[in-house]
Amino acid sequence: MNLKLLSVSVFSASLLCSAAVWAQPAPDYAQIIEQAHQKYKNNNDGKVADYIPALATYSPKFYGIAIATVDGKIYKVGDVSKPFPMESLSKVFTMALAMEQHGTQVVLDKLGANATGLPFNSGLAVELTKGAPENPLVNAGAMSTVSLIEAKDKTDRWNKILNYMNDWADAKLVVNQPVFKSEMDTNQHNQALAKLMESYNSFYGNTDEAVEIYTRQCSVDLNVEQLAKMGAVLANKGKSPFNGKQLLSEKYVPQVLAEMAIAGLYDGSGKWLYTVGIPAKSGVGGGMVAVVPGEYAIAVYSPPLDQAGNSVRAQKTIEDVAHATKANLFLAQ
Repeated sequence: MNLKLLSVSVFSASLLCSAAVWAQPAPDYAQIIEQAHQKYKNNNDGKVADYIPALATYSPKFYGIAIATVDGKIYKVGDVSKPFPMESLSKVFTMALAMEQHGTQVVLDKLGANATGLPFNSGLAVELTKGAPENPLVNAGAMSTVSLIEAKDKTDRWNKILNYMNDWADAKLVVNQPVFKSEMDTNQHNQALAKLMESYNSFYGNTDEAVEIYTRQCSVDLNVEQLAKMGAVLANKGKSPFNGKQLLSEKYVPQVLAEMAIAGLYDGSGKWLYTVGIPAKSGVGGGMVAVVPGEYAIAVYSPPLDQAGNSVRAQKTIEDVAHATKANLFLAQ
């Protein structure tokens, strides 16, 4: 009898020890982002984008951080309510919509999944591949993505894109009209890229329409909390932790994250993956979002950019947070 009791006690203790090993405490996200904010708030590296005149008006001092977890919690610090234009961040969600409509093989065949190794607006990249699709996160590929969205007409296509982003952000997003006008007045290079793609049969609709819709989606305003919520959909297998909607089929989430890992930071993507190890996407408006599958998404807003077009403080902040939470996807867990 005593031997049986001893065996049960040893077995119970073993289970408790195992549970203690596996049930690691959740990171203190609030403290981690507060420390990062304090560390980098006076960092003045980088330059605010000025090739789009409206973007040059944003203060380089703006700096906000937000984390959205898969269980629906939000942690934030700094200028989290400041609106800023999505710019290239919007490409992720139009790509996700195209994938939801057409599946992964069509996206791979028509839009690609390779890094160009060149700037995000490179015409040379298109010429070198003779228009072969590279990825949906450079400008040429992003405009092709817009043309691939199934819709009855131009208005329907835009409404589908905006409503889809609204669901991801769990908010009603609006176009920043001054930014949209400024971009339309200066988007001749994108018009040329679209025509170049069309000449190689890598465009799937009217180029003028697609360029306008693409420019409009880039001009949509959001804040860093809303961006973190959008990232949390990808962290949570395609389902929003905030409104409960399944916005992207779970089976497509790995491919969206793979595209972000390949080209989310333009020609800085390889170095980012090497040093930080999590999928991310930036925009020249100063926003950046990174995704840790199954755990959280982190978004940062800080307008000054490096030469590749990525927010300097956002990269430093997310790298610190990723290291603090052991988020690198290549680490053994």
